[in-house]
Amino acid sequence: MTMALPGLITSMKKTFKKQIASLDEIFDFVRECAIAHDFNQGAEYSVALVVEELFTNMVKYSTESCNDVAIAVSREGGKVTVTLIDTDVEPFDVTQRPGINGLATLEERKAGGLGIHMLKELMDSITYEYENRCSKIICVKSLEQ
Repeated sequence: MTMALPGLITSMKKTFKKQIASLDEIFDFVRECAIAHDFNQGAEYSVALVVEELFTNMVKYSTESCNDVAIAVSREGGKVTVTLIDTDVEPFDVTQRPGINGLATLEERKAGGLGIHMLKELMDSITYEYENRCSKIICVKSLEQ
């Protein structure tokens, strides 16, 4: 197992077919990253859940392109950064989407938003960049418990 030293940047990147069937391969990749970057189990779970949610949204809602989705996972000291890149797509800024109202009754709630709410709860920061039809979502999580 590789031990990440404070300040040392380690990174892994891979592309995946933009289809739900890629999820098993993506989970294997996240597991490889967790081992290589020495994540604790909680961080590995959070990263896997966030990647699944973002990738699934790209498959379901960015249908204008069949290009592969790139996923990069890097560690610098006590933080892990996960980046998903989808090309030749319209913008969809997850950071601007409203979360859910946890106090609303079931009748008052609208469909959608739960996944984005979960992302915001699990990660320390989420940023979105869009340029030249390239959508990039960057999530950062502290590995400290």
